[in-house]
Amino acid sequence: MDGEAQTPRKERKTSWKKDPEAVKENILGIATQEFAAHGLSGANINEIARNTSTSKRMIYYYFGDKEGLYQAVLERVYSTLRENEDRLKVENLGPVEGLALLVKATFEAHAATPLFIRLVMIENIHNADYLRRSDIIPRLNRSIIDKLADVCARGKAAGLFRDSADPLELHWMISAPSFYNVSNRATFSTSFGEVLFTPKRQERLKEHVIDMILGAVVIGYEPGATHAV
Repeated sequence: MDGEAQTPRKERKTSWKKDPEAVKENILGIATQEFAAHGLSGANINEIARNTSTSKRMIYYYFGDKEGLYQAVLERVYSTLRENEDRLKVENLGPVEGLALLVKATFEAHAATPLFIRLVMIENIHNADYLRRSDIIPRLNRSIIDKLADVCARGKAAGLFRDSADPLELHWMISAPSFYNVSNRATFSTSFGEVLFTPKRQERLKEHVIDMILGAVVIGYEPGATHAV
């Protein structure tokens, strides 16, 4: 029995020596689920360690403490979201098509990543204290504003966008319905049923959000106009 009990520890130590980055990624993946489920105060480092391929000692070695791990999880989820946005290459599209793609991608990305939404909700409970401590997240978040600024500038130059089109306001307008669609699903569906969360109705809601955003900035835009990208 004693020999069997030692085997997992040897395997964990070996994997750490061979691929520390993989171990860190494993820790972050498990910690993301734990923090999203229980928040910062409710998350348990022992539970995280139990479900990873490493030890509690190595979690502290890599991340310092529970707060350091939580901040690293936040940085990881924001990084993943922004990296996916960077792959869209909206600069290669016309401004209307580029804006439609950003709205579509944001709605879909939020719907596909409920853990990200829960973590943002938790961080708002903490008044963004840990986001504020990060040097990484502000740089990451700047990329979406830069994309929207480029789209707005090109749209105005081409006479397609209203002069009032503002990248920061647009980001707020795009994020709000996309976020609410996930953050309030439990309470909304409990009150009114699940009908809006079927694939067909989610697709329809996404199209409405695209129309809403384009209608706010594109001169003469008609709801339901073709904006396939």
